[in-house]
Amino acid sequence: MVERKCAGCGKLKNRDELIKITKENPHGDVIINHSNKIFGRSVYLCYNKSCIETAFKKNKIAKVLKTSIPDDLKGKLINEF
Repeated sequence: MVERKCAGCGKLKNRDELIKITKENPHGDVIINHSNKIFGRSVYLCYNKSCIETAFKKNKIAKVLKTSIPDDLKGKLINEF
C-alpha cells in the first residue's frame, strides 16, 4: 500500500483513493492522470469538492508542480469528481 498526502486537507490516504494530477515530462502539460502510467511531478487530491477548492484557493497545486495551472483544470476536476 502506497500512501500519499492530499494537497487540500493534508491527510494521508492510499494512492488509489486520490486524484492524481501530473505535470508530464518532457512537455510540461498539466493533466489529470487516471492511469498512473504518465511520469512527471505529481500532486494528489481527495475525491471531494472542498479539498479541490482548498488546493486551488491556496495555490497548492501550482506550488507542488512548480508551474502555472490551466484555468480549466479546476472546472474539469469539480465536474468529473
